[in-house]
Amino acid sequence: MKPAVDPIRASVLHRRLKSITEEMGLTLLRTTRSPILNEARDFVTGLYDAQGRMLEQCEYIPVLAFALQPACEEVVRWFGDDVHEGDVILHNDVFSGGNQNNDVAVFRPIFRDGRLVAWAACKGHQADIGGAQAGGYNPEAREVWQEALRITPIKVYERGQLRRDVWRMIFANIRYPIVEEDMKAQVGATRIGERAMHELFRRFDAQEFDACIQYLFEASERMVRREIAAIPDGVYRGLSWVFYDGVNEGSRMKIELAVTVAGDEVTFDFTGSSPQTPGFVNAPYSATASALLLTFLMLINPEVPHNAGILRPIRIVNPEGSFLNARFPAATTFGNSITGATSDAIFRAFAQALPKMVTAGWNRAMNFTITGRDPRHDRPYVDILFLALKGGSGATWGADGYDHIGLINCAGGILAQDYEMFEIQDPHRLVRHEYAPDSAGAGRWRGGLGTETEFVIDAEDVTGIAFGDGIEEEARAFGLFGGKPGSINEITITAPDGSVRRPKAKETLRGIAHGSVYRQHAGGGGGYGDPLERPVQQVVDDVVDGVLSAEAAREDYGVVVDAHTFALDEAATRLRRQQR
Repeated sequence: MKPAVDPIRASVLHRRLKSITEEMGLTLLRTTRSPILNEARDFVTGLYDAQGRMLEQCEYIPVLAFALQPACEEVVRWFGDDVHEGDVILHNDVFSGGNQNNDVAVFRPIFRDGRLVAWAACKGHQADIGGAQAGGYNPEAREVWQEALRITPIKVYERGQLRRDVWRMIFANIRYPIVEEDMKAQVGATRIGERAMHELFRRFDAQEFDACIQYLFEASERMVRREIAAIPDGVYRGLSWVFYDGVNEGSRMKIELAVTVAGDEVTFDFTGSSPQTPGFVNAPYSATASALLLTFLMLINPEVPHNAGILRPIRIVNPEGSFLNARFPAATTFGNSITGATSDAIFRAFAQALPKMVTAGWNRAMNFTITGRDPRHDRPYVDILFLALKGGSGATWGADGYDHIGLINCAGGILAQDYEMFEIQDPHRLVRHEYAPDSAGAGRWRGGLGTETEFVIDAEDVTGIAFGDGIEEEARAFGLFGGKPGSINEITITAPDGSVRRPKAKETLRGIAHGSVYRQHAGGGGGYGDPLERPVQQVVDDVVDGVLSAEAAREDYGVVVDAHTFALDEAATRLRRQQR
């Protein structure tokens, strides 16, 4: 017989677990050195039970929604009973539960009266992880060893003592000293989690704690099942594409998805998707599962607690050997960036069943990493340019898309770099960073605006790595129910001699000259609904604000506005809309 659980006490425990993960996150924000972590917030913190099941976590970026539990379960399997108080374990291996090589996890076991009861963990994107290319993204990789140092579960602290030989071996294979400092911060964040959990144990005895955890698992499961049961039973299909595998020109990889809703359970079946590619445009299982989970959570009650209970009504079929679940030893660093295409397939499928919950397409990832030497300090640097890649989200029923929110895998989490810090940390001079006019897909509710970024590269020995999508016409953020697509992604690099380079979606550009000008257009999101149904005044307001041209207002929305005075011609507008 299950012990009685006080729902109020269980709720207090849930909120406290959440606050612990948030405290761990604040620790990382205040102690890490890389802007990837302390500005862009590319990390996740979490608490897990003795079996590695999620108790609660705080996803500072959504793509890490399912990035720690599989790795924690692998740590539990690997070490078994050989886990002790004071141990600290590192992991990044994509073929044993990891989602991306650069995303390195730290796990710390938590004991109560000598019994393992939980894990404190965090995972953050590191500025480098070894491999053939600085920064970790290598479009030329054909196997995992050309991408990264593989870290299968390994103890760096044992019973509270640093294993100096192991620690030294790991960081001898990583280029930048900043990574070692950031990993120390991650170790510290897990210590914060452990300390807070011991404080929590003083308020909940072992029996009550275990009972409340089971109660919370079951409550989350019930909430998710209730959400699924509200979706009409049926099979809903969605299709999307990833463009160019980095090896074969004109290549396209298909994501074929069948979503089966049966009562209060749902199955996501990726059978029929393209086989794995010879390059790095592949995903490990965990990356695809995380993309699926973050998208599905956008379609249901946002108050569902994030614990292992949410996974019970969800089944994933993702055959090994697909580019969404690549076999060892495939290169997979692009896997996180496939999230946009995976989300597209999910939204297209659920548009048939939940038309007022889905969004139109989000701007696809077009990322560009710059590595080189900073002549001001005579030291190497790397930047993933989060400032430049943040496009617009898709619109939904009743709301325009978010402007400059970024990729769906990072939505709401990845922040743009502070302009002053950008210039302090990088040898770059920012010229402009602003909303891109006419970038949003037209619709009754328009897509989110994309951005225009321009800066001068005052660095030496510069290499640029393009790893993205969305430069192809078909890869624009799609519109829904009559809405139009968003604008296309584009990057140009203009050398001091006037020559211009336009990188492919996946390409390494070596020898970028000092003084070159980098320009990026991050596209807007797709529109939702017929643009002719958009209120006239909202169209006029966008023209006045400079985010919509008078020409686009006339062509896309049938609204006639004077480009100089912004005066609305009501008669011409009425006539044009009637004719359309």
